[in-house]
Amino acid sequence: QVQLVASGGGLVQAGGSLRLSCAASGRTFDSYNMGWFRQAPGKEREFVAAVSWNGGRTYYADSVKGRFTISRDNAKNTVYLQMNSLKPEDTAVYSCAAGRDYSGNLNRLSTYNYWGQGTQVTVSS
Repeated sequence: QVQLVASGGGLVQAGGSLRLSCAASGRTFDSYNMGWFRQAPGKEREFVAAVSWNGGRTYYADSVKGRFTISRDNAKNTVYLQMNSLKPEDTAVYSCAAGRDYSGNLNRLSTYNYWGQGTQVTVSS
């Protein structure tokens, strides 16, 4: 079992940057694919970015490509989401997730078994 704790959210002006972190418990972190999802008020949860278990593959939603970067440090059991050039439409609660589905569909909610509690990101215009 994996427990995930997300941090790093906050209030930032449009054009600014934030780095989210997701710390995982357990000794098998390096066997899990990791993803970031977000949910804005009144909207469905949506995929943001994902990284494969060994860091070899990354995936991004079209809306964040070129602005966000996902990475992981397996020695620290942590996955990061560097968010640059933030826009007001990026405002949401961001959650990290872990899963062992190796089918390659890392942008799907159903791929993930464990979820963190979420961290609020607010981008002002």
